[in-house]
Amino acid sequence: MKTSVEPRIVLVMVRTLSEGRKIARSVVKKQLAACVNIVLSPVNSIYRWEGKVEVAHEYLMLIKSTAQSYAELEKEIVKLHSYDVPEIVALPVAGGLPEYLAWLAASAA
Repeated sequence: MKTSVEPRIVLVMVRTLSEGRKIARSVVKKQLAACVNIVLSPVNSIYRWEGKVEVAHEYLMLIKSTAQSYAELEKEIVKLHSYDVPEIVALPVAGGLPEYLAWLAASAA
């Protein structure tokens, strides 16, 4: 059975676990995401910012949402995020367990 809801996995990097938890609680409470996983071990990020190579320890968030909720989800993340330009990348989901995808669609209204 096809559904018109398009699931998305949204990747977000945050400075601290507490920042990630704050964002996660907000987006799930507002039904902009069905679930958020936060990787508890920091990742070592090496990136270019304002002409310099920077190194930082950050935490990865995996947000389960939908294309339909994405615009509001992005606004909420930007509002709560401490970075001037946060990493927010939405990836389409090519497939998945139908029951899980139905739950995701119902939970991220």
